[in-house]
Amino acid sequence: MEAGTQPNSYTQCKAHLQAMPRAWLVTGVAGFIGSNLLETLLRLDQRVVGLDNFSTGHRRNLDEVETLVSPRQWANFRLIEGDIRNLDDCRRAMRFETDHTGHAGHAAGAQPVDFVLHQAALGSVPRSLEDPIATHEVNISGFLNMLVAARDAQVSRFVYAASSSTYGDHPGLPKVEDRIGKPLSPYAVTKYCNELYADVFGRCYGLPAIGLRYFNVFGPRQDPNGAYAAVIPRWIAALLRNETVHINGDGETSRDFCYVANAVQANLLAATSDEREAGEVYNVAVGDRTTLTTLFHLLRDGLVPYGVGAGTQPDFRAFRAGDVRHSQADVGKAHGRLGYQPTHRVREGLAEAMDWYVRMQQALDA
Repeated sequence: MEAGTQPNSYTQCKAHLQAMPRAWLVTGVAGFIGSNLLETLLRLDQRVVGLDNFSTGHRRNLDEVETLVSPRQWANFRLIEGDIRNLDDCRRAMRFETDHTGHAGHAAGAQPVDFVLHQAALGSVPRSLEDPIATHEVNISGFLNMLVAARDAQVSRFVYAASSSTYGDHPGLPKVEDRIGKPLSPYAVTKYCNELYADVFGRCYGLPAIGLRYFNVFGPRQDPNGAYAAVIPRWIAALLRNETVHINGDGETSRDFCYVANAVQANLLAATSDEREAGEVYNVAVGDRTTLTTLFHLLRDGLVPYGVGAGTQPDFRAFRAGDVRHSQADVGKAHGRLGYQPTHRVREGLAEAMDWYVRMQQALDA
């Protein structure tokens, strides 16, 4: 979807926040999407509490954000090292504490957070198949703790990371929010359960919540290593190391790859949207469909300027259990009700992020 002739809602949103700074809680703040949210919020002079247990996030992500914002902006960040499976940690994170100078600290006072951006979760379909109990404990029990803490703190808006995995085996394309199928993995079950709990908390307690169904988000600070690394950083790492890229299936499996700047935009718009938009879920993607073979060619060709990739061919292997065959979002609801207008398609996102992916992988391999 291209930007239309309407006023840019995101530009207006950012201008309003800069004029009237608010307090935010970002869970999973040291992770990929969480650290990108932190960077954007601090650049807008917001006050941010971050909650993370560093099980999948990295301190290097926070260190990088610190280098990208001013010292004054960094002073508006307070980190709590804690776990969403601990209700006390969730409750503690609902306050932005300041010292007598107005900087983050523990001495003088505490301001309740206005908005929660809940990103903390155990992602990955394969991880959930191997360890469904851990996935349940974090993604469902931890999510419930966050809802209870947010309800009791009377936050203005609770925005949470939902997932396109909720569409399950529904064959329709593009994916529309009110038509889902049966889940295909324990991870998908947990993310759907989040939507049910958020809806119940809205109906029973009046907690204004919005779910954002992410579709294959990628970009800077996405972890390239580990058994559950996402496809884009994993393939870039393999190409840089002259290792074989493995494609699960015949290469025609397709995804709606969404650059992280689009996800950040959706979070800020959801948090500051009108009250009538609460209690809903919205697709966060672009509306494109890219096959895995096409993605491989985009990555390979994008790495040629770095002296690798030319002529490389992938290895095709068996389909992976729990994976959906095709995924493509209809983002009309998010556009019409939140003002969401994605700024990056997959080619544009890769072009913007490639330097970061290469630098990070070179640093990790050094």
